[in-house]
Amino acid sequence: MRKPIIAGNWKMYKTPAESAAFLDVFLPLVKDHTRDEILLFPSITSLAGAIKAVRHSPVRVGAQTMHWLDEGAYTGQTSPSMLASIGCTHILIGHSESRQYAGETDETVNWKLSAALTHGLVPVVCVGESLDKRKANLTEAVLRWQVAAALTGLDPERAAPLIIAYEPIWAIGTGVTASPEQAQHAHAIIRREIADILGLGRAQTTRILYGGSVKPENAATLMAEPDIDGALVGGASLDPKSFAKIVSYAAC
Repeated sequence: MRKPIIAGNWKMYKTPAESAAFLDVFLPLVKDHTRDEILLFPSITSLAGAIKAVRHSPVRVGAQTMHWLDEGAYTGQTSPSMLASIGCTHILIGHSESRQYAGETDETVNWKLSAALTHGLVPVVCVGESLDKRKANLTEAVLRWQVAAALTGLDPERAAPLIIAYEPIWAIGTGVTASPEQAQHAHAIIRREIADILGLGRAQTTRILYGGSVKPENAATLMAEPDIDGALVGGASLDPKSFAKIVSYAAC
């Protein structure tokens, strides 16, 4: 009963003009799509334009990051209230690149998650292990820790909109994809941890996405796994025809 989600994270790519050109091609390709929710995460300069462009389509637009406070002397930051005011619907939180390059911590992930829910933004919380941690057989420990830290103090009812994205760091932008079996195993760990913290009912309804070198060629086999509820796509979401092929993956 969990509706799948196909999300594209554009990272630090596309000017507003390039974003508009993408949507001119992409939106007609998915205009009648209802099986999956479709999300796009453009950069901040393209955000308002993209939100306006998708208004009469099945596509929704989110931001790649935000601050957890509504306002303040935080130069260069964007607040959740600002994002909500322009029609932003979703927010990426704790992406591995934000953790690595922008100082995102387990604590700030938790604060941002709470702020997102307060402002009606759907949080997409990213978790994932490095290659060193996987080789050391610490995948389960890392995933359980990151999920538990993100969900600290969260009421199960309030957590209803929550989405988790499993992003093995060793598979992001490397061309290496976790096998369906590896991805399913990680997703099952995450779902069990959600059950331990928020209860079995919330775990059964929470959607968990896979992110890590998803392409049109492997989307269907990944989506066939029982605990994989969608994909968070990076590089392959930058081309409208490629991303449309992922959205229209054939069910296995």
